[in-house]
Amino acid sequence: MTTSFIRTVPVVLALALAAIGVSAVAQTTAPAAAPAPTTTEKVKEAGKEAVDATKNTTKKAVNATKRTTKKATSATKKAAVKTGEAVETAGHKTADGMRSTGKAIGEKVPGTAENEAAKK
Repeated sequence: MTTSFIRTVPVVLALALAAIGVSAVAQTTAPAAAPAPTTTEKVKEAGKEAVDATKNTTKKAVNATKRTTKKATSATKKAAVKTGEAVETAGHKTADGMRSTGKAIGEKVPGTAENEAAKK
């Protein structure tokens, strides 16, 4: 064995081990990061977000309209009931007034039951 052979063996061994190490490192390293999104992809994503926001806003508006409609319907029903009661009360008062007026007139007309009752 010559001295040149003895000198080359460690170098070859070192290169072999280095090659194994580089191969192992290459297999375990993380892949490169994904490229940044393009302008087209950004616009598509913004469009999707806008559609979603519109859907949510539309749902809120529909629900608010339903609630307002229910409240308005309820208020209208209550107003109709109160109006009906007021008309009924006014009608009864008017009828009572007409009856008492008719009774007063009947007391003055001779030959009526009211007149005879008033004389007694």
